[in-house]
This record gives sequence, C-alpha cells and structure tokens, in this order.
Amino acid sequence: MRMSVRRTLMVAPLCLALAACGGEAAGGRAPSATSGQGAAPVAEQAVPALAAATTAAPSCGITWGSAEKKAGSLSTARLLTVETGRHECWDRVVFEFNGTAQGYQVRYAAQVPTDGEGVDLAPYTAGPEHLWVTLLAPAYDANNGSTIDARDGDRVANVLRYDTLRDVVYGGSFEGYTTFAVGVRARLPFRVTLLAGPGTHSRIVVDVAHRW
Repeated sequence: MRMSVRRTLMVAPLCLALAACGGEAAGGRAPSATSGQGAAPVAEQAVPALAAATTAAPSCGITWGSAEKKAGSLSTARLLTVETGRHECWDRVVFEFNGTAQGYQVRYAAQVPTDGEGVDLAPYTAGPEHLWVTLLAPAYDANNGSTIDARDGDRVANVLRYDTLRDVVYGGSFEGYTTFAVGVRARLPFRVTLLAGPGTHSRIVVDVAHRW
C-alpha cells in the first residue's frame, strides 16, 4: 500500500511538467486544421448530421386525411384480383379489373355490410378500425359466376408483419357493387388512386398511411 501511494505522488510532478511543455498538444486534443479564424473542425460538424440522418423518421409529406373518398360511376369491368403491398410510408391494397373501372367509395365505418344479405363484416374483420370499400364494378361474369377466388366473409390477403393493414375481407358483389372490409390498426389517413394497366386492365389502389 505504501509503495502504491509513493509512486502516485512521483507521477504527479511529471504530469505537471508535461503540461507546461506543451503536453496538451501531445496528449490532449490535436490542433484542428482550419482555413480561417473561428472555423469549426469538419469532423465535429459531420457527426451530428450523420446521427440526425440515421434516427429521423421518413419524410412522407402525407396530407390525405381520413375523410371519405369517392369518385366515378358504375362500370362493367370485372374484378379479377386483390393484392396487397408494403411501402416505407403506407400499406397498399390493389384491386385489378379486366377493363376500365373508375368508380369507388371508401370511408371509415363502424359497420361494413355484405352486398345483398347485409351481414356486418366488422365483427369478423381484424381492426380495431375498418375501411368500408365499395367498388362500383362487379366481381361476377355474365353467368353470375364469381371472377375472384373468394366467397362472402373470406380473407383475401395475408398481411402478416404489415405496419398498418390488419385484414382484408371480401363482402360479396351484387347489382354491380363489390364490397370489402379492410381492417387497420388506427383511423389513419388514406388515399384512393386510379391506375391504368397492365394492358387493357385497370386498378383501384387504396393506400393507408403508417402515421399522421
């Protein structure tokens, strides 16, 4: 114990001597190279900027709102497929038709009745919020045969690991109208877009944002 204390006391004068002889430059912060008086070191500016870039949320610029969206009129284009996709800022549901479809009505609702029978899909659709999607186009052919592989109440998409979507349930098609209940995790902003193609087909796309 005595030897340890004695060695510490001997080192202290040596440290003081180094400080007096420019030890700060040798053992402390190295002088920065600057082009003018008062300029900050480049490294000190770059580190905070990099930290901000890696932690900031994506800038989506979403201003869609959560109010009802509707447009167009009835068409004879038949629904063929329902697909979903994930984006950095939203989740997507795509309805593809074998012709030009342009009519839709999409709104948040406490109840989503099936077409024809009127059974509420909401209790059978994961949520807690639900978008009532009405497509102004049929999902059946001239012989009343279904043009999609689903029956009333069937889930038509796998949304495992999606940020916002929780369910997509088919609600039937009757007198030219086709219904879906889309379950989402909150009453978030959404938009509806009409897209041409592929080929002579068309698509009605519903995007639901991940955040406000």
